[in-house]
Amino acid sequence: MTSPIRPTDDDARALARQLVQTARFGALAVTDPETGAPMVSRIAVVPDPDGMPLSLVSDLAFHTKALMANPACSLLVGEPGPKGDPLTHPRLSLRAEARFVRHGDPDHAALAAHYLRMQPKAKLYIGFADFSLLRLDILGAHLNGGFGKAFVLSAGDLGA
Repeated sequence: MTSPIRPTDDDARALARQLVQTARFGALAVTDPETGAPMVSRIAVVPDPDGMPLSLVSDLAFHTKALMANPACSLLVGEPGPKGDPLTHPRLSLRAEARFVRHGDPDHAALAAHYLRMQPKAKLYIGFADFSLLRLDILGAHLNGGFGKAFVLSAGDLGA
């Protein structure tokens, strides 16, 4: 049987970058530190100034506690369109390492202002002491560009 993975090309790279740039939420997969089981949570995201995912998380959230124990994670972005089979719409799974940017860190103020420009409702809680910005350092990705359009991308393919 031939591999369903196509050679990564400029169109695949552009689609993957577009999915990250336009995502305003995604499904974050983490590992439960107590059981080792995978867990998934929806988080708000924006592209950071470098075009990589940036989120705002509370220390009270399960996914934050899991990432503190093990920063390995995955983020799925891309939503089905209003018509047709949801599996024909593009989506991107990013394999990443989580990095927290806390209040007082040198990058926090600029990243917080950037985040608020794209997620203005976060103004209500971005200043709370238990909230941190979450950067995802991309290690690789899998792009499903629609039926029969599968690609494996490197961090470099995404500009990471």
